[in-house]
Amino acid sequence: MKHAKLLIIGGGNAGISLSAYLKRHQPKLNISIVEPSERHYYQPAWTLVGGGVYDIQKTVKREADVIPKGVEWIRDYCESFDPENNQVSLRNGEKVSYDYLVVCPGIQLNWSEIKGLKETLGKNGVCSNYSFETAPYTFDCIKSFKGGVALFHNPHTPVKCGGAPHKIMYLAADFFRRHGVLEKAEIHYWSGSGRLFSVPKYENTLLRVVKRGRIQLHFNYKLIEVDGERKEAVFEGMIPENKHEVHRIQFDMIHVTPPQSAPDFVKKSPLANEAGWVDVDIHTLQHKKYPNIFSLGDCAALPTSKTGAAIRKQMPVVAQNLMALMQGEPLKGNYDGYTSCPLVTGYGKLVLAEFDYQHQPKETFPFDQSKERWSMYQLKKEILPRLYWGPILHGKI
Repeated sequence: MKHAKLLIIGGGNAGISLSAYLKRHQPKLNISIVEPSERHYYQPAWTLVGGGVYDIQKTVKREADVIPKGVEWIRDYCESFDPENNQVSLRNGEKVSYDYLVVCPGIQLNWSEIKGLKETLGKNGVCSNYSFETAPYTFDCIKSFKGGVALFHNPHTPVKCGGAPHKIMYLAADFFRRHGVLEKAEIHYWSGSGRLFSVPKYENTLLRVVKRGRIQLHFNYKLIEVDGERKEAVFEGMIPENKHEVHRIQFDMIHVTPPQSAPDFVKKSPLANEAGWVDVDIHTLQHKKYPNIFSLGDCAALPTSKTGAAIRKQMPVVAQNLMALMQGEPLKGNYDGYTSCPLVTGYGKLVLAEFDYQHQPKETFPFDQSKERWSMYQLKKEILPRLYWGPILHGKI
């Protein structure tokens, strides 16, 4: 049986940056990463791809090129956890034992939960920025739109990058305005959430952007079906006030964000809470039952937005607490729930939302970040991708 001092499940942002950080601080530490994917994606840029201003090929690299030197890459799927015996099972039937485990396989996109979506995605005006294959088609839909009904959807579940479902809507509205079709457009936002954004300071700005785009908002609705050939989307109410409502909406284009959850192998494991997320202390990121297990990133049961910026703050906490545990010392690392949503509100405009568990702004720059700024748009488009492929994945910031 293969053994790792530290076993990391997931070779995305969290797993790569954590292993790189630990290798720099403890070069002799034996680390293995379980990750089946051959390609590694920078997903935050897919909104800009959908808006027609970013090359999709710049968002992908070979996974082999981002695995830190000295870290073993186990190219397989994790199938199950046996925390009582400090083992995981792989899809190929092998088991791997560990002394310490970090679980960070990301989030699962449940496309099939919406009837008809998989069959029509990428054609018939049905698009989504949530996949490498389909993000470019979003811009095809936007630039070919000559008027009519444009729907933008946010699901009833947590999602990675909580602002993404409406960022592409603001770009589309701006594109329509610039090309003289906004007056002919009827833009609707259908959301499973009860409000546009969780932090009032930023939501106030977004509501003005909504007004500028003549966008109609519909909250507490679940998308249950998309019929691409008939160009029809079906929404049903989710709360007592609207639970008997079913709306069949004809569209010319629709941007869909798939419902999301922890991966199935996490949901059914002893590590999960009732909602299926890895059950960790929200400050130390240590598992509540198994002290040699930690989790971070999108699969962890943390009441904050699931973003790469959140991972950047969680990673040093996990690293610090892991190293303390290995030395028999008390855990000192503390995560305050920091996350960031760079909210693109138009071409050349961005609101940089940063906040903590209490939904209190926790801003980086010495100005009011709730205002739309060209400089923050450049930060997202030009600077953050470079930081990601460089210092972030190398565990340096």
